[in-house]
Amino acid sequence: MNIAVIIPTFDRQHFLGRAIDSVLSQTRPAHEVIVIDDGSTDGTVPWLKKEYPTVKLIEQANQGVSAARNAGIQQAQSEWIALLDSDDEWFPEKLERQVKELQKYPEILFCHTDEIWIRKGVRVNPMKKHQKFGGMIFRKCLDICRISPSSSLFSRTLLDDAGWFDETLPICEDYDLWLRITAKFPVLFINDPLIIKYGGHRDQLSRSVDGIEQYRITALEKILKGPNLTKTDRSAAVQMLIKKLNIYLTGLKKRGKARQVDEISGKIRHWEKQLTE
Repeated sequence: MNIAVIIPTFDRQHFLGRAIDSVLSQTRPAHEVIVIDDGSTDGTVPWLKKEYPTVKLIEQANQGVSAARNAGIQQAQSEWIALLDSDDEWFPEKLERQVKELQKYPEILFCHTDEIWIRKGVRVNPMKKHQKFGGMIFRKCLDICRISPSSSLFSRTLLDDAGWFDETLPICEDYDLWLRITAKFPVLFINDPLIIKYGGHRDQLSRSVDGIEQYRITALEKILKGPNLTKTDRSAAVQMLIKKLNIYLTGLKKRGKARQVDEISGKIRHWEKQLTE
């Protein structure tokens, strides 16, 4: 099983070395390590060329994390793809554990793991709502993103079927892709923390963009336009979309956005009607 590790980065030189070192320290080495520099201005490129000459580097103008991941996957020669955000870190046995589990279930083409959270240097415990699952988990993925990109290992053939990262989404691009994949394919979950996710820093994407529910709404609307949902999954997706539209609507009312209030109210009525048909 050949594995390409895809690491997108933008002005993260101060974190990037930790991420790369965790890949190079794997007990089961990857076939390729690809870093996509998304237009960094902090000296990442010359530093990377000097410190990690064996790592494949792709340079592009700043286009966002989805475009960076897609570019790296397109250049990869390996059948299997492992994602790693440049501010996260793997435990040494991460790939070895995943490969061993996947070999037990050759029909499954996607594996993710549990994680440890570090916020501003302090370990924090995830809430119950962040629980992760394996199997056909589409309905469990509707509320929030339940798969951390840095924990994922999957066959690139899934992207040919479900589609690639949506480059129009500044955030929730992972939530969007996981919905499309889990609507059709089972996933394997290793209930042990094999990655460390670091958060709380100022350049974290989930902190830098307002209105996260707006982008989850976009992803739900997209999946509902497709043909891949069972009747039960479609009903669950519509119910979640209505819930998120109402959350978004409350915020619009507080901010006095009258035109958008009318638009979202109309969407809610439309989807409520869908449930009764």
